[in-house]
Amino acid sequence: DEKEKFEPTVFRDTIVQGLNEAGSDLEAIAKFLDATGSRLDYRRYADTLFDILVAGSMLAPGGTRIDDNDKTKMTNHCVFSADEDHDAIRNYAQVFNKLIRRYKYLEKAFEDEIKKLLLFLKAFTETEQTKLAMLSGILLANGTLPATILTSLFTDNIVKEGIAASFAVKLFKAWMAEKDANSVTSALRKANLDKRLLELFPANRQNVDHFAKYFTEAGLKELSDFLRVQQSLGTRKELQKELQELYFLLQVVLYVKEEMKRNELPEPAVIGLLWTCVMNAVEWNKKEELVAEQALKHLKQYAPLLAVFSTQGQSELILLQKVQEYCYDNIHFMKAFQKIVVLFYKADVLSEEAILKWYKEAHVAKGKSVFLDQMKKFVEWLQNAEEESESEGEEN
Repeated sequence: DEKEKFEPTVFRDTIVQGLNEAGSDLEAIAKFLDATGSRLDYRRYADTLFDILVAGSMLAPGGTRIDDNDKTKMTNHCVFSADEDHDAIRNYAQVFNKLIRRYKYLEKAFEDEIKKLLLFLKAFTETEQTKLAMLSGILLANGTLPATILTSLFTDNIVKEGIAASFAVKLFKAWMAEKDANSVTSALRKANLDKRLLELFPANRQNVDHFAKYFTEAGLKELSDFLRVQQSLGTRKELQKELQELYFLLQVVLYVKEEMKRNELPEPAVIGLLWTCVMNAVEWNKKEELVAEQALKHLKQYAPLLAVFSTQGQSELILLQKVQEYCYDNIHFMKAFQKIVVLFYKADVLSEEAILKWYKEAHVAKGKSVFLDQMKKFVEWLQNAEEESESEGEEN
């Protein structure tokens, strides 16, 4: 008993022998697995147990059969040898259900096994893939498996060859045959997979139209309609967020203009205050490689506000000087200076005249050599563009 319990090959031989003796009687297989769990270490050898029940033998990494040449170490009483029929696979699903209900600790191991098998899909024949898809769909429908197992299908090597999408179609069909489309869509939402379905296709085909055509032709129009609705809702939420941000910026603009009028503040005085307020509104990342990305995302949102109060050349120069001082005083921003200036140039916050004037004469001393060096190529590009437009004007 101790040898059976702790040696993987003995464990395998015991399981294979028991399945072969039970034959095609799935009730007898379920009883054998139930009884054997009390003397064999299912916890330790869960992957071996599930490999045999699904594929008929132990699997090597990648999905090849370890005992392919030794028929005594394999069984034909497994999912891959079952009829390619929904009822036949459902009967096998019941074997897994009973086993996991009896040995609750196998639940997570079974989930990991299915995730692993999905990564091995290329090693299986098309009919084996179909049976595994049907089994997974049925077990997802009855709650034995969580929808998160589907993340294994987003792996590049099976996506590129079209295996992921083909498998998903078969899986969803089996799932819907057990329950309905609502069961599928609600489970996908709960697992946050509703917006990831496009990842079943290669990057150049990750669009709603391709997904809708593929799934509709496969007889899964409910899922293609579901994805369209999800994408539409996502777009609507983004638009709503943008409108809220614009409304907020409008309120700030009106408030600042009122304050300028009441206190007789000139625009150059206001732009420096606005820059400080905008930069103090965020807790910045301490990692230099991440702070630039965070800053650009934040400043892009507030660029329209800064543009309203940088209509004068003097205001633009003060803003440039403030940016320079801030990047010098906050060491994580040292490499972000040029990126911020380019962002402001593209967003019409800063003009090329202001940038060139800052570069030639209006910069401050703080970090001067570092920032002038950062800006050198961009300034050269601005000067060349300016010279080209001047020569075009003379020709006309």
